[in-house]
Amino acid sequence: MKIKTRLSLYFTLISSGALLVVLVALYIAVYSFFTADFYSRLTDRTNLASQLYLKADELAADSLLQIQQQYLEKLSGEVIRIYDRNDMSAFKMDHNIYWTKNIINQVRKDGYIQYEEGRRKVVGRFYHDNQGDFVILASAIDVNSQRRMIILGQIASSLFVVFGVILFFAGRKFAQKALSPVDKVIAQIRNIRSSNLHLRVSQVKSKDEISELIDNFNRLLAHLQNAFELQQTFVANASHELRTPLTSIMGEVEVALEKDRDKVEYERILSSIATDGARLQETITSLMELAQVDLNYTQAKLSPVRVDELVWELEEQWSVRKGAGMLKIQLATLPDDDEQLTILANKSMLYIALNNIIDNAFKYSEPHPVTLSFEATVSHIKIAVTDQGPGISKENAEKIFNPFFRANKDKSIAGSGIGLYITSKIIELFKGTIRIEPGAERGSTFIVEFLKG
Repeated sequence: MKIKTRLSLYFTLISSGALLVVLVALYIAVYSFFTADFYSRLTDRTNLASQLYLKADELAADSLLQIQQQYLEKLSGEVIRIYDRNDMSAFKMDHNIYWTKNIINQVRKDGYIQYEEGRRKVVGRFYHDNQGDFVILASAIDVNSQRRMIILGQIASSLFVVFGVILFFAGRKFAQKALSPVDKVIAQIRNIRSSNLHLRVSQVKSKDEISELIDNFNRLLAHLQNAFELQQTFVANASHELRTPLTSIMGEVEVALEKDRDKVEYERILSSIATDGARLQETITSLMELAQVDLNYTQAKLSPVRVDELVWELEEQWSVRKGAGMLKIQLATLPDDDEQLTILANKSMLYIALNNIIDNAFKYSEPHPVTLSFEATVSHIKIAVTDQGPGISKENAEKIFNPFFRANKDKSIAGSGIGLYITSKIIELFKGTIRIEPGAERGSTFIVEFLKG
């Protein structure tokens, strides 16, 4: 069953249930009113009988009937009897309705009673007069109330059915209108395939659960897109990047084995093989790193990471590799609140990302030092790595984060072109941004920023 139909049914059931309660309550209230009104009419007749009989010295037997017919509405099967202290009826009226001594005595005891006897309703009252004690009993059949209640029940049933149908279709219309953004989302999702994961579901105007669903779905698409890109990059480029240095090494070895060479030639061949081997090692390391990031990308466990502590770990590592002072750390005034120094990330993956930026800076800066600036505020955490290399053009700056792209074609500088690509994907995973700012004359600055809140 579709959500629209289910919502329509729920709306109809709830609304119809409320309507049914109102109608039943109204039916009971009207029935109670009619019953009370009928008993009130019978009570009026007992009062009239007491006034005519007890206050008058002599009254003909048919006088009460005449007054009833002239001034009171005729009740179906109406009967009025007045009993004295000996339980003798004062009026010999033309009907066969009598009450037992138990009923008469019950009226004397309670003073007033009302009850139903089959279809009849009965009211009894006790009167004390200077002529003696009397019990007056009045009875009639409430035909009009019964007929009115039947009509009221038919009207209420018809209204319940009609309004139930109206509520269902109205609920369906409102459900369709409320869920129309979902239909649009479904239509857009149907067009998304593994070949076009760059597509995103358009956001709706209202900020509700559907908007939250779209945000989370788009975030999932971004994760899947990055994961697919990492896999495709690894598969598409691994064979090429491994084959090139291996082919060069095999060629140099074959040349060396063709005939005897002098010492200088062998040294040149071995130097070329060592260079290609170093390049091959760099490529394999980068590819393995890429595979590790690919493996952990969609299932990385996130936890709070103190970025300032990670910066000092990097400084310690590069001091060992390049010497003390080669990685210069510049810290802004740090906040006292530890939370302002913390982001939600995977520490090992964030370490790889920042280490790749520093490694890339040293490749183009040597023998000059590299500067790392760290800043943390309530709104953001920013890390800037500045090198003193030849710089990078604006055109290449836009491509620097593409896989296997190298802005500097100098083969003397080792590199595979994967490091910065991996870095950008990791930073993006942790909801950060990375950009490059070329220096005024030379050098470049890589800026990583994480917004807080």
